[in-house]
Amino acid sequence: MTTPRDKLPQKSSHAEVDAFLQQVKSRPIVKPDKQRGRLLFAMDATASREPLWDRACHIQGQMFEETAALGGLDVQLAYYRGFMEFAAIPWASSGRDLLSHMTSIHCAAGQTQIAKVIQHGISETGKASIQALIFVGDAMEEDPAVLNRLAGQLGILGVPIFMFQDSFDPITERAFRDIARLSNGAYCQFDASSAEKLRELLCAVAVFAAGGHKALESYSRTHSAVVAKLTHQLIKSR
Repeated sequence: MTTPRDKLPQKSSHAEVDAFLQQVKSRPIVKPDKQRGRLLFAMDATASREPLWDRACHIQGQMFEETAALGGLDVQLAYYRGFMEFAAIPWASSGRDLLSHMTSIHCAAGQTQIAKVIQHGISETGKASIQALIFVGDAMEEDPAVLNRLAGQLGILGVPIFMFQDSFDPITERAFRDIARLSNGAYCQFDASSAEKLRELLCAVAVFAAGGHKALESYSRTHSAVVAKLTHQLIKSR
């Protein structure tokens, strides 16, 4: 259907164009929020881990504090305990939210399920990107070949695993080191007397998850040797 010549729309005048451009300029520019880092925080919650679990409850809030200036952090807690029980709580965006879940969980005797932890990391990465996986434990009672294969898969997906060993056991250390290496992550050891060391390790990985390698390198310059050691391992794996 044609429009009668006398009904054709009029061209916009210069004044109308100028008014429109001025209106566009006056609108605020909305910038998308920086994507928050996502960190999977996994712990052994078998019976012997009760003291460590309590320490982690007190420490975890500082991970959120250290990353606030980097755009923030979302953390998901995963754990295993008892007879083949494995669970992961909803993603938390604050220390208060995470603490409310942690304080409701009690440790129970059982075997290690590190393979489930890594498999869960692979599954979550398929939903949305994860910048790092932390695992804290003191034992390994599984097939190392299975763990190594899963660690390599997560490394291919770009998710380094940070294996933090509580106390010392050579078999566990070897397995933890291999998992960290194959995922392009890092390994560190601490003991019951070094709660401050655990705090620094957790905060350092949180900074990495929120801001990447550059943020971690900057963070390491003002913190202890344990953070520098962690950072050096990551640099070597790049």
